[in-house]
Amino acid sequence: MDGIHDLGGMSGFGNVEIEADEPTFHEPWEALAFGLNALAVSVLRAYNIDEYRHSIERMQPAHYLAASYYERTLTGTASLLVEKEIVDRDELEARAEGAFPLSQPATLVQPDGRPVPDAPRFAIGDRVRVRDIHPVGHTRVPRYVRGASGEVLHVAPPFPFPDAAAHGLPGRREPTYHVLFRARDLWTDAAGNRESVVVDLWETYLVAAS
Repeated sequence: MDGIHDLGGMSGFGNVEIEADEPTFHEPWEALAFGLNALAVSVLRAYNIDEYRHSIERMQPAHYLAASYYERTLTGTASLLVEKEIVDRDELEARAEGAFPLSQPATLVQPDGRPVPDAPRFAIGDRVRVRDIHPVGHTRVPRYVRGASGEVLHVAPPFPFPDAAAHGLPGRREPTYHVLFRARDLWTDAAGNRESVVVDLWETYLVAAS
């Protein structure tokens, strides 16, 4: 999904402001938002973590950029609770004393039909290239590495494939890899010669580099 949330490698958003001795929560409602999402995922099992991530990605771009971290948490959680019919939207807005800005509806996504790997296809030291894909739904492949080549540093255990899990599709687990990219290969002259980036990627996102 090519959304406003995928800001990696983009410029023009100003410096990252670091607050000295920043508390985990600045306001009590932030702790409530965090706890509500944890309750919905871990206890109620109303949705999974990939569905949660996708609910935040579906926020209106202007709302996403203006919102704080826990505002996004609250928006994503509330959107899913309404979509899963656990909370009625009218009841939510009555308690909020006004219209509540929910995320945009999710787009129906079809399975990609790829077979589930029996064993990792790639090994440490292999050169791989990231597929240049632009799915309409949730994906964990950052836009700035699509089409780029890198080297496998580590083969991790299989994890649920997020592009399916975020849309309630049949579960599948895939090998995942820590892939090293030279910064120059990602951002050309905007990067230093000695800098690199390591990205966690599922096997579906990768092909052997030619």
